[in-house]
Amino acid sequence: MDLQLRIAGAAGQGVETTGDLLVEAFAALGLHVFATQTYMSRIRGGVNWFDIRIADAELFSGRRRADLLVALSKEALEWLRGEPARPGVADPGVILFNGSEGPGVTGVLFEQVAKELGGSAIMANTVAAGAVLAALGYEVSGLEELLRDRFARKGEEVVAANLRCVRKGAELGVAAAGRLKAPQPVGAPRGICSGNEAAGLGAATAGVKFVASYPMTPSTGVFTFLASVADEYGILVEQAEDEIAAINMVCGATYAGVPAMTTTSGGGFALMVEGVALAGMLELPAFIFLGQRPGPATGLPTRTAQQDLKFAINAGHGEFAKAILAPGTPQQCYDLTRHGVELAHKYQTPVILMSDQSLADMRKNCTDLDTSYRPISRHIVENPGGDYLRYAVTGSGVSPRALPGGEAFVVLDSDEHTEDGHITEDLEARVRLQDKRMRKLEGIRAEMLSPSWHGPPEAGHVLICWGSTYGPCREAVDRLNAAGQPTAMLHFSQVWPLRAAPIREALGDRRVTCVEGNATGQFASVLREVGVLSDCELILRYDGLPFTGEEIAERVRR
Repeated sequence: MDLQLRIAGAAGQGVETTGDLLVEAFAALGLHVFATQTYMSRIRGGVNWFDIRIADAELFSGRRRADLLVALSKEALEWLRGEPARPGVADPGVILFNGSEGPGVTGVLFEQVAKELGGSAIMANTVAAGAVLAALGYEVSGLEELLRDRFARKGEEVVAANLRCVRKGAELGVAAAGRLKAPQPVGAPRGICSGNEAAGLGAATAGVKFVASYPMTPSTGVFTFLASVADEYGILVEQAEDEIAAINMVCGATYAGVPAMTTTSGGGFALMVEGVALAGMLELPAFIFLGQRPGPATGLPTRTAQQDLKFAINAGHGEFAKAILAPGTPQQCYDLTRHGVELAHKYQTPVILMSDQSLADMRKNCTDLDTSYRPISRHIVENPGGDYLRYAVTGSGVSPRALPGGEAFVVLDSDEHTEDGHITEDLEARVRLQDKRMRKLEGIRAEMLSPSWHGPPEAGHVLICWGSTYGPCREAVDRLNAAGQPTAMLHFSQVWPLRAAPIREALGDRRVTCVEGNATGQFASVLREVGVLSDCELILRYDGLPFTGEEIAERVRR
């Protein structure tokens, strides 16, 4: 059993604060939680909303229509009430409005109550959270405990004011109680994390010591998380003047032996590609977190998309090895960030982890992520000797990596170079060194992370997905199988390079549909290019909103 809640209002009204409070309160109750945000790129105004789905079983996707809408503004009420083309309210449903009563609307004056009992309209989010819990029949004691912890450092009066607000909200929310059947707590994990937080923690525990970035939605959350734990993990955080400077700083840091990364998105990554190619030629372990959003140009800067896959695969002039990872859950964000940093160092080449706004802001129950410091191996050669060659030709393509400043003379150059790192125009040497660099692809391909299968092994229809479409596709598969339509899912968390043969074997002669957040089926095109598919059906979405499981299931049925 599950319910979908939607808190909506103008930017600046506390939509996110209210959502965060409720997410933590529901998790504290022992409910499974799945939360996403939809927001405009305005500082003030517009209509933003925060979706929270709660259930008695693990959740992987949101839903289009809300069972309970909390409208903090009149515009939000009018925009989200139920027009066919917009996310509406289910029937039956409950609407709590920051205003007067009306047909099908329960009026709760959140801001007025906050001013009267808390002395500030800013506490309207506390009133709203209390009203929601009461409307669903839950106790507010857990929320009260959260408020005590959150505001303890601000003093007793602030705590007391918030408690008065939440209790009054609960008193008012009782008017809507009993109209919705809410799921019962089942002891779900109390911990909550987002994709960005998980990726940041993965980088910190993997031993990243330097991050240089220029802030850009939706990747900024990783950057700010690393800043928040910089003292704990010994990380130097640098807000660069632009993305070009950021990637070049990462190149400089990794040359000196420091595990380093950058975070970026959209046009910021476009500015970085010369530096990505520089890392390819210098054979440096540059790790890049790429948060996708709709383009081209500025596009929809606060919405979600999977439109940069081919760009990432081909980013940088010339040819060089790189790996592209694409997590689908916060847990995978943590695991694949650690894996990506290790992979970059093992093969001395750029590794890109691709997220998007949907996954970056996604919040759900997490089993406790390991916060212990477990640095990856930098694969550094100790005591290399006087005859050291930084770019020695090897069968694997990976040359011994020593640090500058020791006995060995570590030379690097962005021009084509000899094995000892000095510029050359010897064309035979060029072929030998280029072949060496490209051999790294074979090693990365041999270590490819296998795609994960979900659904009955004998299913005749397979949904192929990558990155953040994991959750919606998984729910769609469960819905289709429950309806007697055998379907499975093959999710890719590594999208480049690929081993074609085992994927072809897994698919056999089944019907295949690729589900992607872009207009052209980019991953399907990559699968055709490497010989996995000849053709397939496509389910695409590119309006800036994430897929839902119910939507994918319905499109498969159609």
